[in-house]
Amino acid sequence: MTRIKGILFDKDGTLFDFQATWGAWSRGMIEAESGGDPALRDRIAEVLGYDLATSRFHPDSIVIASTTETVAEHLTAVLPGVDKEALMARMNDRAADAPQVEVAGLREVLDRLAGMGLSLGVATNDTEGPARSHLRAAGIEERFGFIAGFDSGWGGKPAAGQLLAFADAVGLEPAACVMVGDSLHDLAAARTAGMAGVGVLTGVAGREALEPAGTVVLESIAELPDWVAERG
Repeated sequence: MTRIKGILFDKDGTLFDFQATWGAWSRGMIEAESGGDPALRDRIAEVLGYDLATSRFHPDSIVIASTTETVAEHLTAVLPGVDKEALMARMNDRAADAPQVEVAGLREVLDRLAGMGLSLGVATNDTEGPARSHLRAAGIEERFGFIAGFDSGWGGKPAAGQLLAFADAVGLEPAACVMVGDSLHDLAAARTAGMAGVGVLTGVAGREALEPAGTVVLESIAELPDWVAERG
């Protein structure tokens, strides 16, 4: 494997714990969009793959790794007369203020990686505006030399556009970069871009789903600096 010089992170489920962050928030969004109609609330939850009893997403939820636009398209199927663009705007406005639950040791991990001279970036299927709000609120936006959402001009994962844009932006060959994420979309994008794919278990997908698709699967990004150091 080529010496690692750049690390590109997914956001939700990688830098921030997916279920802890979006479980409660999504319930509020579902209640708001259902307008207090219990039957409509249940239909929305079913479409999203969301368990109202536990406030958690099922592993096969369409929300996992999907863009805001994809989620909105699924929702408009059960919200007749609702404009997709207006729905996306409401989702983005709510999401920008959603409290993010950081993965344990987040800042220490970023400090160690930066101290190793690595270029760092974020590629998310969220929109760029809310993504930057979340990173800024966590006090880590400035740690990244590249931040892209699905609306930033390079598309979303599992396509490789964001990943190749990161490599170009930091002046590295894709083979010298690693994509770190919690979903098969992240690992598929890494494979297409010619990057190593590191899976983490702070999202919804389990080890058995991620291992066949990635270079390695770690419990969380807390293990990443040591993994990188072992590779020179």
